[in-house]
Amino acid sequence: MRVNFLVCGAQKSGTSALDEQLRRHPGICMADQKEVHFFDDEEAFSNEQPDYSLYHRSFPPEQADRLIGESTPIYMYWIHAARRMWSYNPDLKLIVLLRNPIWRAFSHWNMERSRGADAASFWHAIRYEEVRCREALPYQHRIYSYVDRGYYSEQLRRLWAFFPREQVLVLRTETLSDDPEDTMGRVFEFLGLPRLGSIEPVEAHVLPYAVSMSQRERDYLSYTFEYEIKALERMLGWDCGSWLSGGE
Repeated sequence: MRVNFLVCGAQKSGTSALDEQLRRHPGICMADQKEVHFFDDEEAFSNEQPDYSLYHRSFPPEQADRLIGESTPIYMYWIHAARRMWSYNPDLKLIVLLRNPIWRAFSHWNMERSRGADAASFWHAIRYEEVRCREALPYQHRIYSYVDRGYYSEQLRRLWAFFPREQVLVLRTETLSDDPEDTMGRVFEFLGLPRLGSIEPVEAHVLPYAVSMSQRERDYLSYTFEYEIKALERMLGWDCGSWLSGGE
């Protein structure tokens, strides 16, 4: 068995909705759960040769004649994951969803707050993120990395260092909700599968915001991400002006 594709990022960017859409295609076998967390598991890679049979237990063996995939959005962010994914299968196809990093950060914080994992205000969380994240060194912080996860250009370059660009499909989150039929058609074609018929938008793992983002927080993040967003526009040929003007 070899997994053929991964939805590897970014967290809080619509990966749950994409995962659900992928499960509806008869030519695809997805893992028995979203977020298998194999390639970001430091214990699994503590030995020179990881035990891939542990990974493969997440996939139904009777479906091995289909394309096999899974969705773990931290893979794109986790520094060591790209090399591990390449060592496992250099022919992997990777799917990346990117959301406005300003709103991604706020959504991430809202999720951790609702889970009881972070009691800090959003302003405190983003202003003191570097200090708070040091407790996870030498690794990245899985919870407090609200801003850091939004530096997409560095994460994409890390993926491209191991995988040819034609093996990495990068999509904007808003296209999945605004035009799911065309977006999923692109995904299925990328995977070498036929398109499906009519596809309706899916809302998955969407949490209501407990509070609103303040203008101070929005302005701070717009300033923080301005050059990152412009770099991403150059890298991908996108127009992300709406991201800086406040759009999700």
